[in-house]
Amino acid sequence: MINDQLRSPSPCRNSAGFHFGSQVAASVSPQKIVPPIAGNGDCNWNHSLPPPLKEKPSNKKHDQLHEKERVCDNDCPSQDFTVLHDSVARTIEEEVIDGLHGLLKTKEDDDCINSSLLNLFTDEEGQVAVHNLLAQLKHNGIRPFLDLRLEEMMNKLSVDSDGLCINSEIGVKKFVSVNQFNEASQGCGKFLNRVLSSNAVIPEFQAFCEEVRKIYEELKDVQGGHRATYIPQLSRVNPNFWAISICTVDGQRCSFGDTDIPFCIQSCSKPLNYAIAIKEHGPDVVHQHIGKEPSGMGFNQISLDKNGLPHNPMINAGAISCCSVMRSSLSLADRFDYVTNEYKKMAGDEFIGFSNATFISEKSVADRNYAIGYYLKEHNVFPEGTNLRETLDLYFQLCSVEATADSSAMISATLANGGVCPTSGEACITPDAVRNTLSLMYSCGMYDYSGEWSFEVGLPAKSGVAGSVFIVIPGVMGICVWSPRLDELGNSHKGVLFAKKLVEKFSFHQFDTLQGGPSSARKLDPTLRLTRDSPSVRISNLFSAASNHDMGLMSRYLEIGVDFNMRDYDNRTALHLAACNGHLVVVKFLVKEAKVDVNVLDRLQGTPLDDAIRYEHGDIQYFLLKKGGLTGEQVLQRVSQQV
Repeated sequence: MINDQLRSPSPCRNSAGFHFGSQVAASVSPQKIVPPIAGNGDCNWNHSLPPPLKEKPSNKKHDQLHEKERVCDNDCPSQDFTVLHDSVARTIEEEVIDGLHGLLKTKEDDDCINSSLLNLFTDEEGQVAVHNLLAQLKHNGIRPFLDLRLEEMMNKLSVDSDGLCINSEIGVKKFVSVNQFNEASQGCGKFLNRVLSSNAVIPEFQAFCEEVRKIYEELKDVQGGHRATYIPQLSRVNPNFWAISICTVDGQRCSFGDTDIPFCIQSCSKPLNYAIAIKEHGPDVVHQHIGKEPSGMGFNQISLDKNGLPHNPMINAGAISCCSVMRSSLSLADRFDYVTNEYKKMAGDEFIGFSNATFISEKSVADRNYAIGYYLKEHNVFPEGTNLRETLDLYFQLCSVEATADSSAMISATLANGGVCPTSGEACITPDAVRNTLSLMYSCGMYDYSGEWSFEVGLPAKSGVAGSVFIVIPGVMGICVWSPRLDELGNSHKGVLFAKKLVEKFSFHQFDTLQGGPSSARKLDPTLRLTRDSPSVRISNLFSAASNHDMGLMSRYLEIGVDFNMRDYDNRTALHLAACNGHLVVVKFLVKEAKVDVNVLDRLQGTPLDDAIRYEHGDIQYFLLKKGGLTGEQVLQRVSQQV
């Protein structure tokens, strides 16, 4: 919490302050955290006290803003409540619809960072300490110079990755005015707000990374398994390489080990090729040439399913067939460029390379794959006019594409994010392609271990014989694990061990969400931040939920016994914010379920009813009056009468 002497009451201040993690707290000097000097006047969780009736405060100094915090009592119709809108007699069904509208409507803002958050990085002279803000982003898992959402902002600010000035004396910290920062960050304000207020998909990201680091260290010296030997180039890779990289759907990153060393993705290209083919042609066309069933046989088996098709796109026969449908009218060079450009989009423009040595090496020992190709051609699996030699060359080339653990984690995160790259926001893969791809990764992605993997780990994944494993946790994150030592089934030995330990620690298994299981009760859910919240973070989350109609969070808080009467330093409660924003469903929840005090006074002697009157929310006025709601003036009169 911010020191009391630094808290000057203001309508544009965060309702509960901001919780800095332990690592960055030391880097943000206390004197940099000062009362706000500006606000945009919106009535939301970042603006505790409401602006005057039908008047928004301008973006001026705090003392000017303070004079406008409230209009005199005569401006509020606090005495006569006989005239209400006809809408207060709405039916329950209409109230539900109104609640849904409140949930779905978007706020009118210019996508700038919330002033209350920005104030935490602003000094006494109104200058934003860019280095401190970037330090907090990094603490929450964001890599500013690799995140395409922040590229324009970083260029406009002319800073390096540590927030230091570019083209000036070494080590000079960057300070800019609030207006300059708002101009530079235009377009990425919502993203900054979400991350800086710890509302990304993994709220306590450092704590999560520490648990992953423990698993990394535990497996670091494990020596089981051996390198792939049937491709000469792969047999020469250092067997002790060991890397774990994670990217969430919000672009939070953490990496351990050899995450910047390129490796050939090999069979990890197969789900990507399948997704690209679905994007290009649709599932109906693609599945005229490939099946959807686990084969129950080796990945390089020469066989077809009952329909005369390769069993699925995750084995060699299906992957070769998949290559035959991708941009088949183009030259081989253009087809390769097209597919690798698609890879690069999924990787957020991070490293995608090519190992020509591996391509030549693999092609020289490809008798089995040539046999599979001719077998498919004999059974009319390929589209008409397919050039078999070029199709096989494309297959070998795509297996020889190089990536790093970091870029591979981004690709996995793109799949986890429904086909949208987390750091670029580009829709790389269509939703139906993602759904089909993850389904087949779940059932067929780990060679002959696929069934046991689904049972024990319960996540979509694909392994390659170079030692990589792409793991997808839908809606949460993508992971790449890389260790060249393979087990007897061709999967990364350490990769499988890591995945097992991950789902032992966290509730990531597809069916951990089922309630009542003895194992799920012992696991951590890193997407939740409830019982470990600090008071400042908890009240901030509660006020945000009340302002934004987040019934899910409020319901969970009610279950664990959170006090909904918590107040900020302006004495405002969640009920004040819900009434101010016109969320009748939230107001009813707070009064009926959470049993909040309907007549609590804020610092300027206002009640939730005053807020409902001020913003002309007649339905909320009517409800609060039925529940004994009073104006601040009436509350004070009663207190004086009792005295």
